[in-house]
Amino acid sequence: MNNFHRRFLLAFLAAASLLAGCATQAPQASPLEKSTLAPTGKLRVGVYLGSPTSLVINPKTGEKNGVSYDLGRELAQRLEVPFEPVEFGRVAEVVEALRAGKIDFTITNASAARARLVDFSEPLIDLELGYLVPAGSLLTSVDDIDRPGMLVGVSQGSTSQGVLGTRFRHAKVVPAPTLKVAAEWLKQGKLHTFATNKGILFQMSDELAGSRVLNGRWGAEHLAIAIPKGREAGKAFIMRFARSVREEGHLQKAIAKAGLRGTAAPEAN
Repeated sequence: MNNFHRRFLLAFLAAASLLAGCATQAPQASPLEKSTLAPTGKLRVGVYLGSPTSLVINPKTGEKNGVSYDLGRELAQRLEVPFEPVEFGRVAEVVEALRAGKIDFTITNASAARARLVDFSEPLIDLELGYLVPAGSLLTSVDDIDRPGMLVGVSQGSTSQGVLGTRFRHAKVVPAPTLKVAAEWLKQGKLHTFATNKGILFQMSDELAGSRVLNGRWGAEHLAIAIPKGREAGKAFIMRFARSVREEGHLQKAIAKAGLRGTAAPEAN
């Protein structure tokens, strides 16, 4: 074998080894892990419309995206089971369905209250919490909100409802059944502002002429993969999957495709 052929063979073997390594990066599920995480034979992914962290629809193409939607589809492929998105009106309904075992997967705020209902992976995304104000509003700062007579919309059953309900001394928290209803209430003057994570607020602002997201934040959400409790045999795989989607770029791609904005520094509180 001459030097040229020797160099060619070594290069070929190196490339083959690299490809083999890449092919084995994605975590592989055992039969037990597969049946634990998708007990019905398909992966039921809980989503709610209007949040880039969950589900948004491109108005021009009709394409569906969202961090929960896209990563749920990626997990279904790795488990080699059908992907079944299950839509709900708001995040509280998704969490309740997960708690009841009616769905298998979502990505949501890993709050202490929710950790009592479902199991979480390590956090994947940190999002600032803020306020959206309608066109013509004179509000300029997050410090302007807690005043007598101020009506602050939140998603019914959300973490924001629980936190702001105890934090405010003067402003009134008004639960909205869906994000669409909240946007209508802002337009109609039934709310002075709407509070949630900025990923949702910027999405709402795009569709609500003249509205704006106030500078500053009143906290942060730490989003993680959530699965029903009692699925201990699948938890290690979910932890590996969470690390894998971040290291391989699937998380970043899902964020970009959904147009998610308002991310916070990991140390945000």
